[in-house]
Amino acid sequence: MENSKITIIPNGPAMIQGNCEVTLPNGEVVVKEGRTTLCRCGLSANKPFCDGKHKGEFKVD
Repeated sequence: MENSKITIIPNGPAMIQGNCEVTLPNGEVVVKEGRTTLCRCGLSANKPFCDGKHKGEFKVD
């Protein structure tokens, strides 16, 4: 797998640039390509992915 870059957005999600695999609590593996944002605030209805609920700025995934 290619290298990925992780950036923590102040008061926002963790943004992963590059391809990654996310293992969900139920064991399902989700492959994401390009850019992925992970919720850090706990408000997302699409956890572990960010849906922008923290501010409405990052509507990704």
